[in-house]
Amino acid sequence: MNTADLIVIVLYFAGVSAFGIYFAGRNKSTEAYFLGNRSFPGWAIGISLVGTSISSQSFLATPGDSFKISWIRYVFVVSFPVVIIVAAWLFLPFYRRTKTTSAFEYLERRFGPSTRLYGAAAFLFAQVIRVALVLYLLALVLHELTGMDLWLCIVMSGVFVSFYTVAGGIEAVVWTDVVQTIILAAGGVICLITVVSQLPGGLGEIISVGMADSKFQFAELMEDGSLRRTGWTFSMKDKTALMVVFVGLTHFMAEYACNQNVVQRYCASSSIREARKAMAWCCVASMIIWTFFTFLGTAFYVFFKRFPTVDTQNMLSGEAGAKAEQILPYFVMNHLPAGISGLVLAAVLAAAMSSLDSSLNAISTVSIVDIYRRHLVKGRDDRHYLLAARYIAIFASVLMVVGALVLAFSETSTINDTSIALSAIFSGGLLGLYLLGFLTTRGDGRAVGAAIACTIIWTAYLTLAKNEFLPPVLQPGIDSYYTGIIGHFVMFCIGYAGGWLLPRKTRDLTNLSVWTQESTPLD
Repeated sequence: MNTADLIVIVLYFAGVSAFGIYFAGRNKSTEAYFLGNRSFPGWAIGISLVGTSISSQSFLATPGDSFKISWIRYVFVVSFPVVIIVAAWLFLPFYRRTKTTSAFEYLERRFGPSTRLYGAAAFLFAQVIRVALVLYLLALVLHELTGMDLWLCIVMSGVFVSFYTVAGGIEAVVWTDVVQTIILAAGGVICLITVVSQLPGGLGEIISVGMADSKFQFAELMEDGSLRRTGWTFSMKDKTALMVVFVGLTHFMAEYACNQNVVQRYCASSSIREARKAMAWCCVASMIIWTFFTFLGTAFYVFFKRFPTVDTQNMLSGEAGAKAEQILPYFVMNHLPAGISGLVLAAVLAAAMSSLDSSLNAISTVSIVDIYRRHLVKGRDDRHYLLAARYIAIFASVLMVVGALVLAFSETSTINDTSIALSAIFSGGLLGLYLLGFLTTRGDGRAVGAAIACTIIWTAYLTLAKNEFLPPVLQPGIDSYYTGIIGHFVMFCIGYAGGWLLPRKTRDLTNLSVWTQESTPLD
């Protein structure tokens, strides 16, 4: 990196820090710190949702996949518009009818306090693991680009993200997400313009060569290096295009039905109308960005087919430890002018930070609303809970940095694999739990307790099988890619069956399911 690039990145860091300092003085209550006094316009929340969902891993992996393989990753997102429509008209009203702050408040109203506690604890566990992994990936990029020690990259990035998040609350998170998403999109556009301008055939060459080499297909890479068109059959043993669509549908449905990072933004919008505008903005912008960066990967393939290098050939073949995800940073460092490359590198950093700040704020919110204020320390004034929220955000930041350092200096991937496996086991099935509440009038805390136990056991079984801890005779014959789908199905079915079998208790379910909603206007 040269001086001009460093100046651009320093200016980016300074600008984002200024957001945290500015909004710090506006947070006089937990309502302001967690929800920005429920006053955000739809367009800002929508762009913030885009930034939250597109991490640095997606920013690098999406063009990497289409560069090396095809558009197979794009199949994962084709169901996204359907999910947004369902979420806007089915899920959103359940959170907007009351002054909801946390997604897990619904679970207590529907099933009881123990279910709420389980949902909150599972979310916190999964998020702490997630932020450690994302920070580690962010630090790896910084380490490769700057040459600084990996541990220093982890500490510096962690302190920076936690500073503006802890200081500025949700307002700093949302508005920095808006800026970071714009930077991310601008960085990609600069890369594509550069590719098109340097290719003799321009945009037409990208399309013609991509089509001739089957890069626009939904195909998977075979061991001999050839591409095989992916089938659209139903199979629990193989990754077919149809099954990838189902996995994407389940993933996005879980995100927009019960993920606190998303639900908190539903509730921070100024009205249900603005919340639905936010979802529309998110849908359109996300699809454009996913399509664009997938196309960018194909453009890189055509560019380096005409101007090959040893490094890019290794990225295609996987030799010498090269990975396809390195293609975007490689292009930036070798083909963009000084200063411009710094802007695109800032986009790589922005993609990671927009995920980290959202998760840290959500961890603080859930910890206070669902655990600390609900179960541990009741009846204190709001200033006490606001101070506690900042302390929890700082503590979560420390865990994030420590977790990333552990990942960085562990000699094997065992810790990484184990943390991901534990997260999948204890946070699996949450979509099934919420769908049981939204779509039926069956089930209570007892039925849900049985469903949670069965889901944990089943997910643990699939996870052990995936990591080859079980003998062949006990292997389920199901691709581990579908663990999430099955976990949600088990949770829903066991909870529903338990609601039939256990003696029914009379409970008021008004506005807690689609069958008991009142036709009252929403804010």
